[in-house]
Amino acid sequence: MFISVLVALIALFFNVVLRYGFNYTLAWSEELVREVIVYTTFIGCCAAVKKRSMIKIDASVQLLPILKKPLLYFSNLVILIFSILLMTYGWEIAAMQARTFQKTVIMQIPLVYLYAILPLTGMLMFIRTLQIVSQDLGFGGREANAT
Repeated sequence: MFISVLVALIALFFNVVLRYGFNYTLAWSEELVREVIVYTTFIGCCAAVKKRSMIKIDASVQLLPILKKPLLYFSNLVILIFSILLMTYGWEIAAMQARTFQKTVIMQIPLVYLYAILPLTGMLMFIRTLQIVSQDLGFGGREANAT
């Protein structure tokens, strides 16, 4: 991940220098940066689920601490449903791209490679959420942290 973001950052930097310094644009660099941002966002979602770092609203838990467990399980249920939808519809979208052989405009990358991140992310989020639920229920060997 670090290397891909670094390569995209370098390409974007050179594009800015060329655009403002020499009035020349590298069209492929903008497409590369966009695709790297999409990939890192989806992979970052998987990492956020693993580290229990998903966005939360803590005001209700602070006002009524008894709601902590039910809201934790509800949050995990919502993530499971979202990951199932991501797998299902992501697979359909990737399959459609595979059937139509569409490619990106400038770099000519088959779009199926770009859309394949959707079902993969859904699967990883689903597995990680099940691991978290099993830990919260006491099956995983470690208890849920206090955050």
